[in-house]
Amino acid sequence: MNVHPDLPVDATAERAGLFDKNVFKEAVRSWAKTLSVKPFQIRVQQMKKKWASCSSRGTVTFNENLLAQNESFQGYVIVHELLHLRVPNHGKLFRSLMSLYLPDWEDRAKHSSAF
Repeated sequence: MNVHPDLPVDATAERAGLFDKNVFKEAVRSWAKTLSVKPFQIRVQQMKKKWASCSSRGTVTFNENLLAQNESFQGYVIVHELLHLRVPNHGKLFRSLMSLYLPDWEDRAKHSSAF
């Protein structure tokens, strides 16, 4: 998912404790259960050009800068990457699943900047 990871820190996210990697990973696990997917590994690390990525082996990696973003945008990125465990592209099925689980996903995505 290529979007600019240097958006300003969201004060609401900070107050909610969303900077905590463990809290974030728990949100990923919760979404994984909802989406009926089982990531092999969930990682949060420094990334220079992406908010997140998903490997063909099931490792889902999130940019640590995502922890400073608002919960709505975090949810969008989480669902986007986890759905790649079911659908490897951004085709019609992928977009339909995004709409099923996050009806406002297109609005949430607008809060990011493209590289």
